Amino acid sequence: MIDYRSAPTSDIPPLVLYAILRLRVDVFVVEQECPYPELDGRDVEPTAVQLWALEEDDVVATLRVLHDPQGRGDDRRIGRVATASRARGRGLAAELMRRALTLCEGRTVRLDAQSHLATWYARFGFEVEGPEFIEDGIPHVPMVRSA
Repeated sequence: MIDYRSAPTSDIPPLVLYAILRLRVDVFVVEQECPYPELDGRDVEPTAVQLWALEEDDVVATLRVLHDPQGRGDDRRIGRVATASRARGRGLAAELMRRALTLCEGRTVRLDAQSHLATWYARFGFEVEGPEFIEDGIPHVPMVRSA
């Protein structure tokens, strides 16, 4: 059984936060062979919210929602969407996206999608908003979902 949770970073128990961050490093740094500063300082912003999926006390998927300082007013940014390799294909990230978008209701939401996942994000109403760019050696596209 999957238990979905969300909380501001400051309210997450340390061992759960460690598991969230470890999953992100496992996926983005180790699996994708992309050495970059995964811990970018944004998780500790006062408005940062983490969402995660637990299976038997194991974090198997996660994402974060941030205030988007480059947007207009109250825009939000979704990022760090990751699922453990052993848990992929079960819709966990999709459920986290639906929950994140509920948290962002009434606001414009932006994200930078790995280019090969642009059609996946389009399922949630995101549209490409600009040219492809390379971030940490991986092609990305900026995407937006209007309020």
